[in-house]
Amino acid sequence: MNRLTNLVYPATVRAQLQVESKRAFFPLAGAIAATALGLDASEVTEALLERERLGSTAFGRGMALPHARIPGLSGVRGLFLQFSRPVDFDAIDALPVDLAFVLLSPVDAGADHLKALAQVSRFLRDDATVSRLRGARSSEAVYAILTGEEARDAA
Repeated sequence: MNRLTNLVYPATVRAQLQVESKRAFFPLAGAIAATALGLDASEVTEALLERERLGSTAFGRGMALPHARIPGLSGVRGLFLQFSRPVDFDAIDALPVDLAFVLLSPVDAGADHLKALAQVSRFLRDDATVSRLRGARSSEAVYAILTGEEARDAA
């Protein structure tokens, strides 16, 4: 099964996050990127908003995949955010979003950026995985699902 161990770290995964609106989401994602990855919060926020202005990154089934290219980033990184309650995200299917995978890539990532987008979208297509992500009540539990640690723990 597809794992996201190359994109997320314990510090980049948050569960039960209080998100008031789509508008409030982007500065929150920027702040988490600053804390977890040492990036400039306003730079991340603006880059994500710039991409979002092209069209909603909510792709349906209550999920969004905001993404941006960030100068100075050393590799493709991801933030996974599970919301405590869904918020309207202008999704194509009009369903509110409660799961967001924020993908941040170096400016020159090219194919790596596209490969990571494909990897995340494949991972989030699995209904059983998405159901487990929604049911997780801690950042540690969400991280275990994203990385396959839960399977190892059960073995």
